[in-house]
This record gives sequence, C-alpha cells and structure tokens, in this order.
Amino acid sequence: MLVELAVGDAYGAGFEYVDAKFIEAHNDLSRYVKHPRHDIVPGQYTDDTQMSIAVAEAVVSGEDWTPLMLADRFVEAFKRDPREGYASSFFDFLSNVRDGTQFLKEIVPHSDKSGAAMRAGPIGVFPDVANVIARAATQARVTHDTPDGIRAAVAAALMTHYFLYRIGPKDNLGAYLEKHVAGHWTEPWHGKVKAKGWMSVHAAVSALRGSGNMSGLLQTCVALSGDVDT
Repeated sequence: MLVELAVGDAYGAGFEYVDAKFIEAHNDLSRYVKHPRHDIVPGQYTDDTQMSIAVAEAVVSGEDWTPLMLADRFVEAFKRDPREGYASSFFDFLSNVRDGTQFLKEIVPHSDKSGAAMRAGPIGVFPDVANVIARAATQARVTHDTPDGIRAAVAAALMTHYFLYRIGPKDNLGAYLEKHVAGHWTEPWHGKVKAKGWMSVHAAVSALRGSGNMSGLLQTCVALSGDVDT
C-alpha cells in the first residue's frame, strides 16, 4: 500500500496545479516529470506519503491511539527526513516544534483541506468499521478538526478498508461510503480537483470506479488537474 501511495504521490507531484496543456503533453506514465514551478526532484514523494508512513508506524506500534501519540509520529517522520511538498507554513511549523506536546500546543487545527485524508489510508487495515472511523476521525482532529476535514479522512480510510476486506465490487464503493460518512460519493466527479479534502476523495472514488487497472487510475487522476498528487 505504501509503495503504491508513494508512486502515485511522486508521479502526481509533477502535475499539481499545472496548466492543462502541460498535463496533456506529459501525462503518459513514461517517467516522473519535473514540476515547472516547484523544486521537488522528479520521482521524490511528498508530505502525502511521509505522513502516511507516520500513520502506518502509529498503527503497527500498538500504542494507545491518542492525539499526542499521533503528533509525536508526525514530528518524528518529518525530523528524520525533512522534504519538500508540505505547505510552506506547515513545513516551518514542523521545523520549529520539538515534539508532539509542542505540536498540539501550537497547532491551529482548523483546516478543511486534504492533509488528514491523504494520510488516512493505512487506518483501513483495522477489521472493524467503527474502529476505522473512530481512528480516522481522531487523527484528522489533530490538524483538520472541521466537519469536512474529518469526513474526508474517514472516507479515505474506509476506501482502503473496503478493498482490503473485499467488501464488494468497486462499482459499489460510493454507495458503501454513503452508508458511513456524509457525502454524495456515488456521483461522478467532473473537473479540476481543488484544495478541499472531500474533493480529493470524491475525485479519487470516481476515478477508481472508472479505471480498470492501477496505471489507468493514476493517469486518470492526474488528467483531472488540480491537487492530483493527493
């Protein structure tokens, strides 16, 4: 799971919010592309994967699933490997905090963007749906304590859970999500993927339902334009 997340993240990082003509010219899966404005090295994953690794490490640790434990993991993952891809303000924040305690004291957790959703995938490995929902919501509240930030993270975690436990065919994914988290997940997504977290998840659900293989899924996601690394 983490390898495929990293591949998609690193490939999509070259196309995040670029002009549609650039996507048309280079979205052929032949190579990792240098972003025309950013300094990220082609083939290098971003904060999306790094924070997913932090969540995965929290999962396998077996420790109590608390905001402090999660914040500690976020700081540890960043400190051992500071990398491009974070929003500049959050990069500076992580650079300046010492540990999870300071993180929780100083963070302003009111974002409704995609950060909590992008890292929620590993939580789907838990076998109980209620546990997946609760853990996804808890980790979201650390940085994205808003209704939209939380529901995007819960939906992302449930996507992983749905396929890992073979709950049903991919065409039924949207209906499954609608049973557990608010949103019109069965409706096809059209157009650019903007910054709100639920937009990234909704677009991913739509792209997944319409794709027959992993490479086609990746190409479809990038072709939407916008926040395509998420």
